[in-house]
Amino acid sequence: MIYRFRIILDVKEDVLRDIEIDENATFEDLHHAITQAFGFLGNEMASFYLSDEDWTQGEEMPLEAMDSSQESCGENTLNKVISASQHQLIYVYDFLNLWTFFVELMEVGEVITGTAYPNLIHAEGEVPEEVPEKNFESEETASNMESDFEEDSSDYDEGEFY
Repeated sequence: MIYRFRIILDVKEDVLRDIEIDENATFEDLHHAITQAFGFLGNEMASFYLSDEDWTQGEEMPLEAMDSSQESCGENTLNKVISASQHQLIYVYDFLNLWTFFVELMEVGEVITGTAYPNLIHAEGEVPEEVPEKNFESEETASNMESDFEEDSSDYDEGEFY
């Protein structure tokens, strides 16, 4: 069987790719398919996260496991994780820039003889030169934080902290 995924880049304009990949492929294989489809080098740290229908970020599946309690993406096959109830993922590429993608299983199909997988079947939109800024806090929170950190010279004694 093959999985047909729609991968949507989290930007204002529509930027998406549809990829077919073998159900026995690893998450590392999917990582490489996504980076190639979007024109990235694929040499940055990345992680997949389980997600629900509201795109809530769940359990992490890192490209490289940092401790022995986690499996790396290269050890985990798609068909062990993807199911009717678990068919949405969040993919984050390049932790310094946080390119964020929504990955959704659209269809399960039969292998087509003579087709090499992974297979890019649809591309729409251009990837921006730079990652768009993300607003992780409300304006009220930002305003409160700014007032909390306003500098008061009486708190310092000749540049030393107490």
